[in-house]
Amino acid sequence: MAGYRTVEQEASDFFIEQRSKFIGYVKPVQTEEQALAFINEKRQQHWDATHNVYAYCLREGQLQRYSDDGEPHGTAGVPTLDVILKSGVTDVVVVVTRYFGGILLGAGGLVRAYTKGAKIALEAGNIITMEMCHIARLQCDYNQYGKISGLIPSNHGMIDNTDFTDKVEIDYHISPDNFVKFQKQLADTTCGSVETAIIDEKFFKV
Repeated sequence: MAGYRTVEQEASDFFIEQRSKFIGYVKPVQTEEQALAFINEKRQQHWDATHNVYAYCLREGQLQRYSDDGEPHGTAGVPTLDVILKSGVTDVVVVVTRYFGGILLGAGGLVRAYTKGAKIALEAGNIITMEMCHIARLQCDYNQYGKISGLIPSNHGMIDNTDFTDKVEIDYHISPDNFVKFQKQLADTTCGSVETAIIDEKFFKV
């Protein structure tokens, strides 16, 4: 399964444009229910705002939705969604809240303002790449642990958990391509005495 780009965390940022305050919010989500819950949360938080414009894009069902929330058609929701699409991110929801400052911005001004609101939200959320990785496990002797624990990160894997009992059990995740290389190096290093098994697959930040 191909990797994808999303944001790492829920975040926000704001700016003032012609006395109107724009607050950009972003959150990583995986379902439409999660996206709508976040939108409703911001609507309740900013019940007194002039507009709570939103857009979201999901891998699930390839969904793309947006709302101008009372702004002139095409000046708010579409620019917000456009920023998401041009940034190449998915599984993300953006809400841009506006408190009107008394000065009309015009259609062009609104497009620029909501574009900026979405951009600063994504920047605050920190865009990351997610890659499908093998979650794997191996057991080794204590005298092999030092070499093997160094071999995993040298192949761009990451150790998730280590249990020390009569043997050492290591859980780690690694990309499929690097797993093949690691298997060969593991066999060479341990003369084939240590085997590793894939127990699951999951997306991880790379």
